Amino acid sequence: MSGQRPSMGSGRPSFAHQVEPQNEAISKAPPSKFKQHNTKLDTPRRRQSVFKELGLDVLDPSSSTSDAHLESENGSALLQSSRLSMVSRLLLLAFLLVIAVPLLYESRVLGQSGSSVLGAKAGVIKRPGFKRVKRANTDTDVCSRWSAQSALVNGTIYIYGGQATSQADQTSDRWSNDFLTVDLTKSWDISAPVVSGLPQPSGPPAVANGYLWNSYDSLFLYGGIFQDTPAVDPVPYSLWEYQIKSSKWIEHENPKTSAGNNSDGGNQPVQQSGEGAGVSIPELGRGYFFAGHLDHFTTPEWSIQTARLYLKALLEFTFPGYTNDGVEDLQDGKTTGTDGAFRNITQGGIQDTAKFTNRADGALVYVPGFGADGILLSIGGGTNISFSQMNVIDVYDIDSSTWYKQSTSGEYPSPRVNPCAVAASAPDGSSTNVYVYGGQNLIPYGQQIQYDDMWVLSIPSFTWIEVNTDGQSVPPARVGHSCSIWDGQIVVVGGYTGPDLSCDSGFYVFSASDLKWQNNFNALSGGNSQNQQTTQQQDVQGLSGSYGYQVPAAVQKVIGGNANGGATVTAPAQAATQGPLATGKPITYTVTNSNGAVTTETGTSTVTGTGPGPGSDKDKGGPNIGAIVAGVVAGFFAVLAAYLGFCTWVYRRQLALYKNHVAMAQRAAAAGPNEKSAFLSSSLEGSSGVRTESTDRSSGAGAASSRMTGTNSTTGRSSHNTPDVPPLPTGIFPPVGGNSTANSSSEDLMRGTEPSFVGVLLNPRRSLRVINRD
Repeated sequence: MSGQRPSMGSGRPSFAHQVEPQNEAISKAPPSKFKQHNTKLDTPRRRQSVFKELGLDVLDPSSSTSDAHLESENGSALLQSSRLSMVSRLLLLAFLLVIAVPLLYESRVLGQSGSSVLGAKAGVIKRPGFKRVKRANTDTDVCSRWSAQSALVNGTIYIYGGQATSQADQTSDRWSNDFLTVDLTKSWDISAPVVSGLPQPSGPPAVANGYLWNSYDSLFLYGGIFQDTPAVDPVPYSLWEYQIKSSKWIEHENPKTSAGNNSDGGNQPVQQSGEGAGVSIPELGRGYFFAGHLDHFTTPEWSIQTARLYLKALLEFTFPGYTNDGVEDLQDGKTTGTDGAFRNITQGGIQDTAKFTNRADGALVYVPGFGADGILLSIGGGTNISFSQMNVIDVYDIDSSTWYKQSTSGEYPSPRVNPCAVAASAPDGSSTNVYVYGGQNLIPYGQQIQYDDMWVLSIPSFTWIEVNTDGQSVPPARVGHSCSIWDGQIVVVGGYTGPDLSCDSGFYVFSASDLKWQNNFNALSGGNSQNQQTTQQQDVQGLSGSYGYQVPAAVQKVIGGNANGGATVTAPAQAATQGPLATGKPITYTVTNSNGAVTTETGTSTVTGTGPGPGSDKDKGGPNIGAIVAGVVAGFFAVLAAYLGFCTWVYRRQLALYKNHVAMAQRAAAAGPNEKSAFLSSSLEGSSGVRTESTDRSSGAGAASSRMTGTNSTTGRSSHNTPDVPPLPTGIFPPVGGNSTANSSSEDLMRGTEPSFVGVLLNPRRSLRVINRD
């Protein structure tokens, strides 16, 4: 999902304020009222001293008093003891009041509700400078909304902040900390989406054009720009986390970067960038924010006289509880703590070269496969004087933390900033299709143009395909919108449509399979919590949001294959010479069609980042047990079918040979003793050895010759008076006395035993030797 959008100061994008780009570069406790004393009151003078310090009058035992005053002294001691008891009671009463009154104040007895003295109440952690006010629910009825931060988690779109207007001519006070959701588990019409307003948080700042990363159970607010009219001073950056289950916002103050591969060295304060490109990869436990800018609307104490600074760094955030081999402190399986870990990647491959330009307002898309952890694609973006290329894509290999460039083919989109982009996976994974919608051209200044076109960048062929939307109900051209994909449908939320349109409904749906704008969102049943393709649900890298998606016909014409995948164009027209596109390939999956045919064989993936997966067991990554079992069973039956086919062929050959033998034997018997059979072989004549068979034959075609005796005779005839039966051709049997299985099988033929299919199954080698000697 792309959530980084432009601010629209005075009805125009924030680029209107841009100038020439620059290079990157406890207070003490009060003293006690009473002094500490030795509790051993061993002298009358010490007792008197203590009593006087407590403000009580006593008699001085060292004075001139006599025994006559003893009774009076005892009476005074009793009086002082009574006064001490009264003081103790007063102190106890005061102590009870200190404890009881706050408790009553918090209870419903006094009808009040204050801060607890015994523990923190649920809510955000306050920071100096923020005034605590009663939180109101977000108003979902607005004229228009754009430049908000958004995230999609388990079928719910979360939208935070951004700009909104309540009337068409509103030009100030547009920034807010609105917090709302859109439900994608239900079907709805674009005129009445299922939207709910959540309480506006009192801690996170009201920003626009930042990003909302998401894990499986939390949102993380990064970056953004502060209001320009009237101007609001930025505050020091804190990472704000929203825990979905408990509905609580938590502040992580003063985050710093960690050292790692191609990073800035670590231990640097995390800067708050605005208008960059963001992406969340919950399956890896990471979020990324690419490029953007720093200025007086993002950074405290930045002079308005200092030019805006465009960036080209890639900021990586590893979610709490995950590993990341690219971070030094997280290698060898170590996981992050509750604050997560930032890494500022500045020297990855071509990143620190002149051909890798500074930029803002692009889009960032995750594509699984190729490298061990997948790749990122940077699409669009630019500065106030130039654009990034659309015919050459910057590709980031997550595993090696390295940037590469890859040329595209086909007609490509015009340069633009602030498009939205999402990716959908073919059922077999042979192609991942990136959908790019809208955006704008800001050059020349004051003549910005918003776009309403839709494009598809098919991976791995890196081919651009323009979607033909003629005759469709296309939404007004826009910028500053967000896109999410769920059930194979792209949901567009918000967007700035220019000064000509007073208000905008702000919710649109595009079918990624049919390439058509539609009037409603159709929630599908049967998907898992990550909405992956059915074939990919056991793989941690299966692309989210693709459930129900099929490759469009217009895309099939370019890359080959069918709706389930099977792409035949599997490499860019200009082949990559290095990096993951040169050495890797997409992750493919087994898709069984209705006729039982297999579209693509299952591939494998390796993920280096690990951590807590989504809630249910079926959503967790791991070996595809079902595919393994299915593959083993299918393989077994394939081998069995091949074996049965082979045995059938051998059986038929042997049976034909047997029938030929019987026919020849019958013809030889009918020829008579004085005629030589046409098939008599002279090679047996003069052979040594005796072949004798005295077993009676009572069945089968072999009954025509009930006895046969071979002798060492030049005539080849029997020494008995039975009809002469010529020997079989020497090409069928070996010399007498051989021990091969073919010999015993040939004897079966001579005895008139018809071959059986079961016999071939049990000993195909024996039968094969017989037919090979034919």
